[in-house]
Amino acid sequence: MKILILGDVMGMSGRKALRKNLSKLLDENKINFAIINGENSSDDGKGITKEIAEEFFSLGIDVITSGNHIWDKQETSTYIEEENRLLRPANLIEGSPGKGFGIYLSKDKKYKIAVINLMGNVFMKKTEDVFKKAKEISKKIILKKNVDFSIIDFHGEITSEKMAIGHFFDGTSTCVVGTHTHIPTADTRILDKGTAYQTDIGMCGDYNSVIGMNKENSLKRFFKEKDAKSHFPSEGEGTLSGIVVEADVETGLAVKISRIITGGSLEK
Repeated sequence: MKILILGDVMGMSGRKALRKNLSKLLDENKINFAIINGENSSDDGKGITKEIAEEFFSLGIDVITSGNHIWDKQETSTYIEEENRLLRPANLIEGSPGKGFGIYLSKDKKYKIAVINLMGNVFMKKTEDVFKKAKEISKKIILKKNVDFSIIDFHGEITSEKMAIGHFFDGTSTCVVGTHTHIPTADTRILDKGTAYQTDIGMCGDYNSVIGMNKENSLKRFFKEKDAKSHFPSEGEGTLSGIVVEADVETGLAVKISRIITGGSLEK
């Protein structure tokens, strides 16, 4: 079983990179299931629309995860109730539209794959306790009992929360990846009990930027210059950043994890 997980799609640059490179990635790596974080994929880098989500599905993405920008487009709260392949963080305030996790079939319909979306508590929007929610979900999603594989996207600002969640799910999940900070970390590995892990898998977008935003304008904002505008995405050539996890069908645990850096300035 081979699972592709790609980081936050950042604006038009990220969407163009996906159109250009995804098909080849799926074919060359013989991917059985593909996940992407889409919470920054709109033109302004804030939120996702129904049109964008459906384009991702048409390109071969099986599930879209998200994070703190999930409600930045008004239409999303309605669409997410209709489309169970679009997830919001499971520990959002109780009563939020949509679902925070789901069970899906692999592309060949042979295996059940759980995808769980969580969001950190530190420096993020108001959420329920992520560790309490993780424990609750771990009792519902049981590897090799009601699912064959399970993937956690932890959308968070700080590395300690992400690493703690990785260790919590070690041995009970196929993979735990971090998203949100848009910079791929160098700790890609398999943890002691067999769970693939990376603190942050980066973004799909233009790395000649400030985490995907136009660098000139970002500098103006940091220096508090009067002509600085609201943040807007950089539109140079995008990089696809993420991982491929190869998992054992008997245990559901990882046997190999490989970084994916394709296209744009980061690959160069």
